[in-house]
Amino acid sequence: MRSKPSILLNQRKYALELISDTGLSGAKLVSTPLEANVKLTTIEYDKLTGTTNDPVYKDVTAYQRMVGRLLYLTITRPDISFAVQVLSQFMQRPKLSHWETALRLVRYIKNCHGQGILLSSTKSLELEAFCDSDWAACPNTRRFVTGYMVKLEDSLISWKSKKQHTVSRSSAEAEYRSMAGAVADSVFTFTV
Repeated sequence: MRSKPSILLNQRKYALELISDTGLSGAKLVSTPLEANVKLTTIEYDKLTGTTNDPVYKDVTAYQRMVGRLLYLTITRPDISFAVQVLSQFMQRPKLSHWETALRLVRYIKNCHGQGILLSSTKSLELEAFCDSDWAACPNTRRFVTGYMVKLEDSLISWKSKKQHTVSRSSAEAEYRSMAGAVADSVFTFTV
């Protein structure tokens, strides 16, 4: 969609096809991509903790296809980046809870299928970056998850959500690493 002051990039048609293909056209809407305080775990973690009420999801290919389609949708949907990053960690051995979380994400997309990125046509070059981290967020590895977004005036130009490779010793260290990633991306994005 285009207007004089801006352009809206979205994948509305793709989102509607995803909703239809998953059979959720008549499903109830949800207002958030993930349930609050949900920690998805691996099969190995469940064995160590003695959890047995979450069976393995049998159709691994369907799960992988679903996450791949959601990953493609993140091109214009930064609001689902974190949820897709979480789901993508379980591509080899998904559980039923992972599949149900993916379906919840599709129900969220159904609630706002036309959402996208607004690119403003203002001539200002003010660059802003926002970042955050969740220390020891992953119950499986105790690694922290970081996320950031970079805006050029009113236009979102870069975003990322990622589980880090290292374990931070403190929440302050995790925050500094998050800031370093956002700054590095901001400088790279703006100079290219």
